[in-house]
Amino acid sequence: MAYDEELAARVRDAVSERAPFTEQKMFGGVAFMVHTHMAVGVGGDELMVHVGTDGHATAIADGAHEMRMGERTMRGMVAVPPQVTADDDALHAWVGRGVELALATPPKPPKKPRSP
Repeated sequence: MAYDEELAARVRDAVSERAPFTEQKMFGGVAFMVHTHMAVGVGGDELMVHVGTDGHATAIADGAHEMRMGERTMRGMVAVPPQVTADDDALHAWVGRGVELALATPPKPPKKPRSP
């Protein structure tokens, strides 16, 4: 699945204003990793936001929908349709949710190298 490059550029700018990050190809799109955690991403034309289980219901009430991977619902992750993120202020608010959660979570320990 291709992803919206223009949305990715807008998200990249919004994340860079808040925290250092890396990018990683994930879910057929691109994920923005903050503090070793996926904060937000872009899949197709939608913004993916890690809101955590505590923020899930609020995010749904604010216009997002549950994120699904095949038959599995990804609790704590939401997809935000393009009409909800068309406005830069709205996009920045959604990105802020994901970045704040990533920064509040202890970083993951480095992965051990695979043995040959």
